[in-house]
Amino acid sequence: MGIDLPFIWAVIIIFGIMMYVIMDGFDLGIGILFPFMQDEGDRDVMMNTVAPVWDGNETWLVLGGAALFGAFPLAYSVVLSALYLPLILMLMGLIFRGVAFEFRFKATAAKRHVWDKAFIGGSLAATFFQGVALGAYIDGIAVVDRNYAGGGFDWLTPFSLFCGLALIVAYALLGCTWLIMKTEGSLQQAMHKLAPPLTYGLLIVTGIVSIWTPLAHDDIATRWFSTPNLFYFLPVPILVLATVVGLLRSVKRNAHYTPFLLTLLLVFLGYSGLGISLWPNIIPPSISIWDASSPPQSQGFILVGTLFIIPIILVYTFWSYYVFRGKVTHEDGYH
Repeated sequence: MGIDLPFIWAVIIIFGIMMYVIMDGFDLGIGILFPFMQDEGDRDVMMNTVAPVWDGNETWLVLGGAALFGAFPLAYSVVLSALYLPLILMLMGLIFRGVAFEFRFKATAAKRHVWDKAFIGGSLAATFFQGVALGAYIDGIAVVDRNYAGGGFDWLTPFSLFCGLALIVAYALLGCTWLIMKTEGSLQQAMHKLAPPLTYGLLIVTGIVSIWTPLAHDDIATRWFSTPNLFYFLPVPILVLATVVGLLRSVKRNAHYTPFLLTLLLVFLGYSGLGISLWPNIIPPSISIWDASSPPQSQGFILVGTLFIIPIILVYTFWSYYVFRGKVTHEDGYH
């Protein structure tokens, strides 16, 4: 029995995207939360919590895109053709916030507000259009003769726009609980107060997406609600509710680390639900990872390098977070 290379590559891409969502999620969430904090010192601390690691977080996005190109070229060409505009707008948002990181601390007090706005706008745009692209992807992509058969604005639907708003809530909660873990004093207290409404908001938008998706797609409804699948997948919503309860309780007792860890678990559970809905299709609704894969020789060749580079990425990511562990205070400068 041969090695299932498309399956291995699907796992690598799923892992890479999950790492990006988790690690760049709280990074983007800080920009989303910027308007809630007007004090310049607090804003400096917020940015300093991610200043040493924000650019490294986006390594996973590059890895996921490169892996998709090499292992599943059909999916790469079709998905990018369908989602060119939201993905370009997402990248523009990432560029604006990246520039804002570097220029904000060099700007004069009179000009700093410009880079604050660039940081906020870039974070919101990048997050919103990530969610829009995800919603359009879940909705399905029209393919005829292995080519994208839709229009340039097929991605623009009520469901995709709502997914964009939902992801803003999710990243805001990630950023909020990250700041609870990394800060102290009045800023941490403000995040403790902000966490419960964001948690309830995430629970509401997750529930709406979870209901909307099977109502709009019979195949997804069948997968979730037919027996015995219903019993296999029932732990996912139960764990979501249990995690929400634990998160709210940890915030109430002013815990420092537990809220962030439980938020990560919430994101992982949402990601798992998405995987259950779509697997094994890499181009919804009907093109599987095996149908879209490149030749085994190509997948095997690039797998060697990928299995070498992923441990290196994991090691330097762990080391960077270890070096900059602990609380960030107003006395700390920009790294």
